[in-house]
Amino acid sequence: MYYKIKDILDSTLQKDVILEIPKDSKIGHLATPIAFILAKELKKNPSNIAKDLIKKLQHYNEFENIREVNGFINFTLSKNFLADISSKLLENPNSFIKEVGSKSILLEFVSANPTGPLHIGHARGAIFGDTLARIGRKLGYKITTEYYINDAGSQIDMLGLSIYLTTKELLGQEVQYPESYYRGEYINNIAKKAKDIFDKNLFLNPLDSAFCKELGAFGVNEILFLIKENLKNANIEFDNFVSEKVLSKDMSSTLEKLEQNNALYNEDSKVWLKSSLKGDEKDRVVIRENGEPTYLAGDIIYHNDKFKRGFDSYINIWGADHHGYIARINASIDFLGYDSSKLEVLLSQMVSLLKAGKPFKMSKRAGNFILMQDVIDEIGIDAMRFIFITKKADTHLEFDLDFLKSEDSNNPLYYINYANARIHTILNKSSVKNGFEFEKIDSAIWIDLLIYALLLPKFLESSFSEKSLQKLPEYLKNLASKLHFCYNSSKIIGNSFEGEILSILKIVSLSITTGLSCMGIVAKIKM
Repeated sequence: MYYKIKDILDSTLQKDVILEIPKDSKIGHLATPIAFILAKELKKNPSNIAKDLIKKLQHYNEFENIREVNGFINFTLSKNFLADISSKLLENPNSFIKEVGSKSILLEFVSANPTGPLHIGHARGAIFGDTLARIGRKLGYKITTEYYINDAGSQIDMLGLSIYLTTKELLGQEVQYPESYYRGEYINNIAKKAKDIFDKNLFLNPLDSAFCKELGAFGVNEILFLIKENLKNANIEFDNFVSEKVLSKDMSSTLEKLEQNNALYNEDSKVWLKSSLKGDEKDRVVIRENGEPTYLAGDIIYHNDKFKRGFDSYINIWGADHHGYIARINASIDFLGYDSSKLEVLLSQMVSLLKAGKPFKMSKRAGNFILMQDVIDEIGIDAMRFIFITKKADTHLEFDLDFLKSEDSNNPLYYINYANARIHTILNKSSVKNGFEFEKIDSAIWIDLLIYALLLPKFLESSFSEKSLQKLPEYLKNLASKLHFCYNSSKIIGNSFEGEILSILKIVSLSITTGLSCMGIVAKIKM
């Protein structure tokens, strides 16, 4: 329905028409503000423009009525059109979502350092990225998901040292830990494995730098296995895992490319990127005095590798603390000879958890962090996936775990699943076949429910294009609310238009099932 109406309006009015849902269905099922958009161009009153445009649309049978209301063009859809659309949709449910995109997109997200398990901050970005990929693919975009592994640099040396000291302590040696090191149950578990695998004398002797690097690499492999298990438990899979260590072989050629484009200079025994020429607040160091590359250097090499692969566009999902990092990455992309406007960086804010109104306790397994796996164990993956996209990614999210375990209308996911289960209970009880004589329906609330259910494609498109994924759970909650209202307002079994109601209920269920699947959640048919 959405695509058909939009195609009619776009082709007739020769514009990309925005469709909205009026608050009062009595003035129309759909509306467009196109007259306001044309007002400046035509230098005419929006109301008069709307009336002129309506004349071009009067002959379409899809509309029962078209009217101008305060400059908006409002459409009441014909029941014959709705019946035809509904019949075809139930015959072929795969036709519900149209492939409207074709661009290839490289979507990078999570990319947490392999120095510890995933915490709830990582989880939010992970779920946002995975849901974005699911919706995009549903809409026809060719999306490749990628995890960039920061497996080089000082943090890996610190990981090796942490494993060394913990193992040494397990062997009964007295250990003095530095102020900064990795701690938690996961480090103890890695140290126990290291104690059994490596020669014990290596831990009893003073630490050798080569052994420290070997322990760091060992720790990275162990933690990456843990990270992949965490992701699998959250129903998240990546197409690619790309290693910083492997890409470091391209250091010389990438620096040479930057030099050829006059992007570097030497000062104070360091190599600097002229990022201030490209909008950054200051220039940035890429090679330190000791000849070691900075964190930025690794990211420049990675983005050079990304853009060489020739995707139509690129999306990075980073933590909110990386806001200041965007300008320097864009500068490096431009200096490498690529178009930085092809990269979109989305920021994901942190999450605060409560339990019974009080802050949720940190996990002993991770030291100072709440683990993603702890939240999954507490409330289940479906509830976590749902709640993590109920707010825009760049806004702070706080929720109570007990709230998501409640089995009542206060729990939005339960409320939506209950709507779908209620539909399946009715379908199982009824022996009536589908009906499509919508003219028989004498209650407008059922037609309103049908139209809202048919608008899922609109919400998927806007969720993806605006990167506002919270629109999808909000839509599903509203759809469930409309379903419950209709159920409580009307007799269904034995109704004179029972077959028509069953058709509408099947489409509502299809919308709920499709919408939840785009969030990585399987809709329940029984509660």
